[in-house]
Amino acid sequence: MKKRALISVSDKTGIIDFAKGLDKLGYEIVSTGGTAKAIQEAGVEVVNVSDITGFPECLDGRVKTLHPNVHAGILAMRGSAEHMAQLKELNVTPIDIVAINLYPFKQTIAKEGVALEEAIENIDIGGPTMIRAAAKNYQDVAVVVDPADYEVVLKELSENKEVILETKFNLAYKVFEHTSHYDTLIAGYLHKQVKKGEDSFPQTLSMTFEKVQDMRYGENPHQKAVFYKEVGDLKGCLTSAKQLHGKELSFNNINDTNGALDLLKEFSEPTVVAVKHANPCGVASAEDIYQAYIKAYEADPVSIFGGIVAANREIDQKTAEEINKIFVEIVIAPSFSEEALAVLKQKKNIRLLELADIDRKHQKGTWDMKKVSGGILVQDIDAELLNEEDITYVTDKKPSDAQIKDLLFAWKLVKHTKSNAITLAKNQQSVGIGPGQANRITSANIAIDYAGENAKGAVMA
Repeated sequence: MKKRALISVSDKTGIIDFAKGLDKLGYEIVSTGGTAKAIQEAGVEVVNVSDITGFPECLDGRVKTLHPNVHAGILAMRGSAEHMAQLKELNVTPIDIVAINLYPFKQTIAKEGVALEEAIENIDIGGPTMIRAAAKNYQDVAVVVDPADYEVVLKELSENKEVILETKFNLAYKVFEHTSHYDTLIAGYLHKQVKKGEDSFPQTLSMTFEKVQDMRYGENPHQKAVFYKEVGDLKGCLTSAKQLHGKELSFNNINDTNGALDLLKEFSEPTVVAVKHANPCGVASAEDIYQAYIKAYEADPVSIFGGIVAANREIDQKTAEEINKIFVEIVIAPSFSEEALAVLKQKKNIRLLELADIDRKHQKGTWDMKKVSGGILVQDIDAELLNEEDITYVTDKKPSDAQIKDLLFAWKLVKHTKSNAITLAKNQQSVGIGPGQANRITSANIAIDYAGENAKGAVMA
């Protein structure tokens, strides 16, 4: 009896070569719908799944593989005499390879304005059922959900006449990783529909992320680390940045750059944010990005050395030449002029990141999360900022318009400085930034007392 492979895929990458390889090795190919058509057109004989179920596809294709002739063939344990006797009695042929990838739910919900009905129709039912069944019976069935594994399976079949047990176990693990990711996307999407317009958190929190890259190491050299991204609209997020030059990013690079981006998003005018050790060290706004950089550098020329520079306007040649005068780890901006790139690329290791929509605010519903021992803290992202009309004055003398402007500038900085914090600013330029103050009120009083009669500024708390 020929061995049997069931193939039904939405992503048809590499499937023709895989089917041809299996056919050459003597496998009978069972398939459905568009997959069967594609394989047949490539010259490979295919048995339609309805021929083994004895039941036609129905309900617009919603039901086609949910049948004992399919699932008994997948789940029967070959080492069980009872199972094999039942297959013989029921006239069910074992299925030895299952190659399936699921309806494109992620791609469907990523489309702008997608209707709920379309999203629902792209929730796969038969596919997850078959691959979970095959993974459960991994000792006897090789299950493939990733086109990258087709070559491995064919190679082992050619060399050993079967897929080795270790490989089958690894493939089974990938199935449950795949279905977990798939189901979490569905649950997350439906939660947003059910709770649309409401501020609520699910009773059970499941999250899914996709690997971006392995890190060289974590916060310290002895720690391993990986960078993952969310699934969905990531415009303006660091995970969407394109690296144009320089060595790979480290764990600390990403953490610091994200902090710089969060602060940069508070500004609409040309602004440069310099960050060192996760805290802003030099921040300035000006009429153009060159002047903003000069002011940010002057704010703290010592700390900016070896730090992160984030800008919300294109980096031009003049700005690049100034940046190149010191050692900077990363420059991130919405774009770089060709001349600026030529200047900055003179330094081999500087990382240049291009991020379109860099000033895009965090979207409603974005969560801020912090891992704690044995759990996770989740809160809404802090999108609030003090407006001028909300300011109350408790002093006899009201600050001038220029002072109020600087106070609001400083308020943006202190929001993104690790608490307790104090920031000093003048002319839309940071003058002093103090993170981690044990007592910020006492520190503020000390600063005022130190200035004495020379104090000419205003205080906001």
